Amino acid sequence: VQLSVLLPIDEDAYRGAVAAATTPQHRIALVLAAVHAAHPADIRVMRLDDIDIGARRITIGGHTRHIEELTHRTLLTYLDFRRQTWPNTANPHLVVTGQTANDTRPVSDYTIIQLFAGLSATLDRLRVDRQLEEALNRGPDPLHLAAVFGISHHTAIRYSEAARQILYADHAPASI
Repeated sequence: VQLSVLLPIDEDAYRGAVAAATTPQHRIALVLAAVHAAHPADIRVMRLDDIDIGARRITIGGHTRHIEELTHRTLLTYLDFRRQTWPNTANPHLVVTGQTANDTRPVSDYTIIQLFAGLSATLDRLRVDRQLEEALNRGPDPLHLAAVFGISHHTAIRYSEAARQILYADHAPASI
């Protein structure tokens, strides 16, 4: 099986995703994918009890991590929006819509995926970019990537190899 080459998102595509994040749902999904490398499926099923605002901890896909300032502010804004928009909802999921606020189901796959549909920087692409960025900035260490993101060792090795190729491409001998 041939795997696709992992490359960083270009600045224009990233800016396009940020500009497209016009609603609180968009912004929370953007932050979870771009900062915490959350998979869209994990965003969809995240529950309110996966967030501990006081301790600044968030659990995504079973992996707990620290909430830094941007995520903290975005979560507070989103939770305030959620509380004001659906004050009586019993839905335990973080992301809700007008439909799911009336029951306890998570939002649909479509709801999460369509948030950035049509952009080159989709939520899944933002997730991939975040993991690659970590490998580029902290060094291509698969153990570090597995610990930070809770990813499998196979996936961590793939990101490390991609980072090595990018980091050391400038040092390759010139072809004649």
